[in-house]
Amino acid sequence: MRDYTAEHARAGINAKLPALKTWPNQFASYVITTRFPEYSSVCPKTGLPDYGTVTIQYMPRKECLELKALKMYLLAYRNLGIFYENAVNRILRDIVAAVHPEWCIVRGEFTPRGGLTTTVFARWPSLQSKGKSSKR
Repeated sequence: MRDYTAEHARAGINAKLPALKTWPNQFASYVITTRFPEYSSVCPKTGLPDYGTVTIQYMPRKECLELKALKMYLLAYRNLGIFYENAVNRILRDIVAAVHPEWCIVRGEFTPRGGLTTTVFARWPSLQSKGKSSKR
């Protein structure tokens, strides 16, 4: 079996996906949680499908995610070659860019492969950026 390459690692990170649309928020200090139990993508190395549940939680400021656009965005991963660790971080990056929330968490819980289950958790702002300057 050939080794993992930088090309595998970068796969899908900057692929064109449907736009995340927003609508004006009318309230303050509440949390929105959206769960997508039908996540799927493709491993960029093996071409095998990955399945899981993606949960998005955020506290909106001025904008909220429009759910139909979010669904179309998440469905676009179905044929995308991307490691699920990268998918979770990309989803977080794209949501933060779209709605500029107070905070956002994306959690991916992926179905077993080879007897292993994996959960990927990404948060913005990152835990390390609290009280420190971030290198991002």
